[in-house]
Amino acid sequence: MDLELTALAASAGTAVVNELATTGWRRVQTAVGGLWRRVHPERAETVEAELEETRSDVLAARQAGDVEGEQALVVQWQSRLRRLLAAEPALAVELRRVLDELEPAPGESGTVITMNATASGGSRVVQAGRDVHITGD
Repeated sequence: MDLELTALAASAGTAVVNELATTGWRRVQTAVGGLWRRVHPERAETVEAELEETRSDVLAARQAGDVEGEQALVVQWQSRLRRLLAAEPALAVELRRVLDELEPAPGESGTVITMNATASGGSRVVQAGRDVHITGD
């Protein structure tokens, strides 16, 4: 397999796992399942189910701060996509299209942010995803 396809599989594996942790995870499940459907139609439903399991695993890893666990999931999907491209190199065009669709829209980072705060007594907590302007007391 040439270096370009290997790099594509690496990028795609990372993007797939990252996307599984977002609210748009179903679209990546459908897109990746569609890729398998073209090369191994008998495995497509299994791959879609495995993506759903990976979603649960990546969410649990992020909740626990398990960076190594999440990275292992990325490596797993990079390997699967590399094998898929090795079986059908022409699929690279379709995989690039899927990656383009996963790119965040302008102004969106694609990053999931979790904010937690605890206030006690007379304290105040202000959390925002954008600018905050507080005036007065």
